[in-house]
Amino acid sequence: MLPTIFQQAVPVLRRLEKAGYEAYFVGGSVRDHILKRLINDVDIATSAYPQEVKEIFHKTVDVGIEHGTILVLEEGREYEITTFRTESAYADYRRPDKVEFIRSLEEDLKRRDFTMNSMAMDGDGKLIDPFHGMEDIHKRLIRTVGSPESRFSEDALRMMRAIRFVSQLGFGLETSTFNAIREHAGLLQHIAVERKTMEFEKILAGNWKQEGLDLLARTSLYIELPNLRSHRTKLEDMAKLPDLGELNKDQAWLLLLDYIEEDDPRDFLKSWRLPGNTIKALSKELDILKERKARGWTKDLLYRAGLKAAVNVENVYGVMKTSTHSSVEEVIEQYDKLSITSREQLDVTGRDLMTWTGQKGGPWLKERLTEIESAIIQETIPNDKEEIRRWLKACNRL
Repeated sequence: MLPTIFQQAVPVLRRLEKAGYEAYFVGGSVRDHILKRLINDVDIATSAYPQEVKEIFHKTVDVGIEHGTILVLEEGREYEITTFRTESAYADYRRPDKVEFIRSLEEDLKRRDFTMNSMAMDGDGKLIDPFHGMEDIHKRLIRTVGSPESRFSEDALRMMRAIRFVSQLGFGLETSTFNAIREHAGLLQHIAVERKTMEFEKILAGNWKQEGLDLLARTSLYIELPNLRSHRTKLEDMAKLPDLGELNKDQAWLLLLDYIEEDDPRDFLKSWRLPGNTIKALSKELDILKERKARGWTKDLLYRAGLKAAVNVENVYGVMKTSTHSSVEEVIEQYDKLSITSREQLDVTGRDLMTWTGQKGGPWLKERLTEIESAIIQETIPNDKEEIRRWLKACNRL
């Protein structure tokens, strides 16, 4: 029996078939169904032209009609329905110069990237597999549909997609596909940084990222990635870490930053067009990681890190296989024992300090609160307003 997500969409296929057209599930959802992976959405391909699709369904949105895609709203759900098509030359190594709508499913599947993504499935679960995608899935191979040189010349990002699938699925690259990537790696320079970053982050998120990073190095694709040209050895060294696959995407970024030792990690991350909050968080965690490596965890370092950053740092530290490894569970336990975990928990405020001293606000206020935080974290004094006041007087701070 088909998974629920397909069953819910079968009536859409039947509507198209009833109107005299072919309709199939295609692409990643079919592949993931075979692999028994989680499926988040389904794509539908049809012999009906866009205007014909709009005549069949009452609620539609022209999300990509120039490429044959219509968004259909049916039973409270959204389905992207795309007309079978062929594509002409790709002058910019990304988008076809011309799209032609056709009635042939096999011709449509022929234009797709890899054999495992070029299968279709009808509403009864029957596979249409003219390019032997099922066979390659069983062999755990990533192979292009037809000539790899042609597929990568059409859209150079497909080379990174191939390696992304290695990282996500644990498959290998078929020999001619690997050789074509190595030969045409330079074409990646034509692809926007944002698109390369999206694929790179998926590589970092995969359970087989060791293989992914190793392939980026061996195919020379890394040369066309932001500020990685001089870091082949570091990528190869990272790829040798046996537990690398245990890290999530953000932790893998942190490990990469530590390995490449850039003078300004913020500039490196900006070159990838990452969001500002991501750059800020990774830069902070890199500083914490350096301190953790140098001195181990202290109460003060845990407090400054915060729990999320401390866990990320400790996971990365563990994967690096340093000799004095301590577990994430121990770090969480140490963090939970801190007297306070944020300035908001202090039993005194800046207003209290101004009242006690008769001074106006200024830089001294932040300095004094930091001193109080440190004393409480080190358990020199309890987090109690009167105890804090007495301590400040004893230290000539009032």
